[in-house]
Amino acid sequence: MILAMAITRSYITLALVGLVLLLINNLSDFAYAAESEGLGASFIFGDSLVDSGNNNYLPTLSKANIRPNGIDFKASGGNPTGRYTNGRTIGDIVGEELGQPNYAVPYLAPNATGKAILYGVNYASGGAGIMNATGRIFVNRVGMDIQIDYFNETRKQIDKLLGPSKAKEYISKRSIFSITVGSNDFLNNYMLPVLSIGARISETPDAFVDDLISHFRAQLTRLYQLGARKFVIGNVGPIGCIPYQKTINQLNQDQCVELPNKLALKYNGRLKDLLSELNDNLPGSTLVYANVYDLVSELITNYEKYGFTTASRACCGNGGQYAGIVPCGPTSSMCSDRSKHVFWDPYHPSEAANLILAKKLVDGDTRVISPMNLRQLRDH
Repeated sequence: MILAMAITRSYITLALVGLVLLLINNLSDFAYAAESEGLGASFIFGDSLVDSGNNNYLPTLSKANIRPNGIDFKASGGNPTGRYTNGRTIGDIVGEELGQPNYAVPYLAPNATGKAILYGVNYASGGAGIMNATGRIFVNRVGMDIQIDYFNETRKQIDKLLGPSKAKEYISKRSIFSITVGSNDFLNNYMLPVLSIGARISETPDAFVDDLISHFRAQLTRLYQLGARKFVIGNVGPIGCIPYQKTINQLNQDQCVELPNKLALKYNGRLKDLLSELNDNLPGSTLVYANVYDLVSELITNYEKYGFTTASRACCGNGGQYAGIVPCGPTSSMCSDRSKHVFWDPYHPSEAANLILAKKLVDGDTRVISPMNLRQLRDH
């Protein structure tokens, strides 16, 4: 009798364990299904405009994990995270606008494992460029080629988490690949007199842009081969208008340096053609062109219309008329109202500017983002 009761209890226990496991599996499938209804994952590549902390884990001269960077980043309680701004990057805001519950984790961070990567991964690195030589001045950075190597590792992890079939669908249909790169290829490569004087003597601007486009074509094609289908690629902004350039060239506040802007426009024209070519040649892909140059130019030219008091002076920085020489750090002077500055530091937009730019990319018309905006791309 006692033995029979013990056996019965064992069966009941086993049945309950089985039921719990079944519920867990069902909940897991439910969670996956819920995730699949909106934006699945946001995979972010590029430079310091969208780096969310990868450079914290590198021995590099390009770092933003020092105060007062991040002072308005609510998720960290105002502590620096490695973002090169006072709050959220464009990538962070776009994710929020498209319904993502979590920010894409930096690939090099210890928590970039397990289910966390299903919301997306950020591979961007301050100082990075399309060319591997770009950013040598910072000693260390993760260039585009290595960022794509890292995504290849993430891809294998997602296969293990979801199974190859679901993983393929998740990456191709429910994920957006966002790429913000190119500025450093000019500012911290082609235009650096000391490090690249040889390249500038031997390469005309046209030849250098050809080189950039050739490398970028190969990089985008490789991402496509790894399963990416929905892309948004930002062109290069008006890099001749950043506080650093205005300060070192001693310009008036409404002036910009001509050469960097000319180079950016030359590259942007070629980039637009490249994306049209790839849209035709990569079956099932949608490559969206984000006209960051015109968006930022509009903000700089008509800053008062958007509620800013200056588009030339960095909120946090030191040196010269526009606080545009020494990057933001603990000893920097800081403006009294961060929401009134287009630029946070000598190089990067403030969160207030990022918010305006991100919302235009999410819901804007084809003058700023084509052939569709990011909300349409998500649902495409």
